[in-house]
Amino acid sequence: PSSPMAEETDEMSAKGVKNIFDKDVKVIEMQSESGAAGAMHGSLSAGSLTTTYTASQGLLLMVPNLYKISGELLPGVFHVAARAIATHALSIFGDHSDVYACRQTGVAILSANNAQEIIHLGAVAHLSAIKGSIPFIHFFDGYRTSHEIQKVKLLDYNDLKTLVDYDALSRFKKFSLSPETPCLKGSAQNPDIYFQSREVSNKFYMELPNIVQRYMDKINALANTNYKIFNYYGAQDADRIIVAMGSVCGTIEEVVDHLNSQGQRVGLLKVRLFRPFSIKHLYNSFPKTVKSMAVLDRTKEAGSLGEPLYLDCAAAALELGLNLKIVGGRYGLAAKDVTPEQILAVYKNITQSEPKNHFTIGIEDYVTKLSLPIIERVDLTARDAVSCKIWGLGSDGTVGANKNSIKIIGDNTDLYVQAYFSYDSKKSGGITQSHLRFGSTSIRSAYLVEKDDFVACHNQSYIYKYDIVEYLKPGGTFLLNCSFTEEELENKLTNDMKMYIAKNYIKLYTIDASKITKEICLGNRTNTALQAAFFKLTNIIDIDLAITYMKKAILDTYHKKGEQILNMNYKAVDEGVKGLKYITIPKSWADLVSNESSKPIIDEPEYITNILRPINANRGDKLPVSAFIGMEDGRIPAGTAAYEKRAIAMQIPKWIPENCIQCNQCAYVCPHATIRSFLAT
Repeated sequence: PSSPMAEETDEMSAKGVKNIFDKDVKVIEMQSESGAAGAMHGSLSAGSLTTTYTASQGLLLMVPNLYKISGELLPGVFHVAARAIATHALSIFGDHSDVYACRQTGVAILSANNAQEIIHLGAVAHLSAIKGSIPFIHFFDGYRTSHEIQKVKLLDYNDLKTLVDYDALSRFKKFSLSPETPCLKGSAQNPDIYFQSREVSNKFYMELPNIVQRYMDKINALANTNYKIFNYYGAQDADRIIVAMGSVCGTIEEVVDHLNSQGQRVGLLKVRLFRPFSIKHLYNSFPKTVKSMAVLDRTKEAGSLGEPLYLDCAAAALELGLNLKIVGGRYGLAAKDVTPEQILAVYKNITQSEPKNHFTIGIEDYVTKLSLPIIERVDLTARDAVSCKIWGLGSDGTVGANKNSIKIIGDNTDLYVQAYFSYDSKKSGGITQSHLRFGSTSIRSAYLVEKDDFVACHNQSYIYKYDIVEYLKPGGTFLLNCSFTEEELENKLTNDMKMYIAKNYIKLYTIDASKITKEICLGNRTNTALQAAFFKLTNIIDIDLAITYMKKAILDTYHKKGEQILNMNYKAVDEGVKGLKYITIPKSWADLVSNESSKPIIDEPEYITNILRPINANRGDKLPVSAFIGMEDGRIPAGTAAYEKRAIAMQIPKWIPENCIQCNQCAYVCPHATIRSFLAT
């Protein structure tokens, strides 16, 4: 998820956009992350301010160079969209495992919690690196933050230019490697002096927290914010707090407001500067009424006494002589969703006389019994907020259309917006869920939409596999893109879906976007018609205005393709609005009997029944730890693809024997092995 940063920088550079020093930015792509870090080391050594972008295994490949760059006091900045590390299995999704693996290298580590903070704290990282002569890892949650769409305010280049310490910059240039001022760096040292040489740089790390805070203060003055090394949020007389960093802080803030409105006294301590860890700033950051503290880490360090942030807080309390009850917990590995209910369980845990330590949230662990139970269900979204969930197929255009929709709403209304896109690992052809929120107040919910006002299903095969309407609010709206007539729906929808729709007074609409786009000659590009249907049904902005904005976006995107392509897409917008059909719900649907139990029992391996089928039904989150006993090393049975019949196609190929010349080309080019060839006598 770090790639868009480099791509955006490269595009700006290619267009001739200058940096704050009015210089061209040189962008170089190396053969690997190790090579990129090596090139960065060399570039910094030669006196050029240099930055790079990475995550996960790529960041691990940079570790040897991180030691060198920090050891030589070079002011580089690594922007990291933090991601899980491959252990028993690969996961491409986000947690803090990669960043924590670098905490011993000597780089400063600064955390941003959301899209707006990335802009502000990214600037703090660069400015502090120059002033303090220490390289920075500026990190934020991979995907959850790096790919979330929010409205943000940018910092002006002219304002940033005034914040640079030009004396420190000149000093950096002066001590760079140059033929004019030759010196030797990277020597070998014996035991007699190596230790002393390592300790002499202590003063740089001791001064750095104050430097970071000074630059935070300057950004605060520019942006009307309140960044601190540690930011406290909550009751000023709190008796218990959570300590955390990253996107989870937005969710915790929602829970803090909820509990304090009920008369409880709780708070949140947000960690901004994780390295160097400043005990002085920590002590001055939270109320002295606090008696207990839960520290949340988004990683697992197997065999450790505790995870990194927990150990730091415990050591700090010991050094400060604080009489605090401190427990640690793990959450959100590989971007597992973190909901308000899980945070409520953490606050409940630290009210106990003997709270559970080294706990986990968001999973059920009957094996080591470390998980905290969910004790309360809450909906903390603002009353006027609108929440939407749209189910699509990877590469069908759904995600792109929703990105356009969210930008249209964000650019043309005063509403706050949030868009997050949840993918499985199949990429093209896999399941996509677009989670959209709109409201008049700032959106802090860094978790998936669960209480839906509007749900759309863009692939009709999903109604047999997933509980599409499970979280749709009573009175909500459901749009199904399908080829079914109103009469056919009676037999095509599952009993469970029909019962839920009837009992919860769901407004059901259908649209045959595939038919619309085929008639317009747009092939399978249904996204434009479905986007128009979304605006019509949600009514977030006036439909006539929405159509105007959509057609302007089409003009911006396709103006080079010619008048015919433009008119085809314009027509898709108009037909998407006209093609909606309201379905009258028969009263008999409410009295149906569930047909879940009538599914045929197949003689299949336990792994398929107990693990693969729940995963394929989008219920993998509900599997307990005990389901994976015997698979601790990451192995899974062979031959599982035979059970992965997803049936996602709207149409399937048919062999016409009289037209076939047995050239085998259809089987050769078929991307999903739908057409198979056999050699027979």
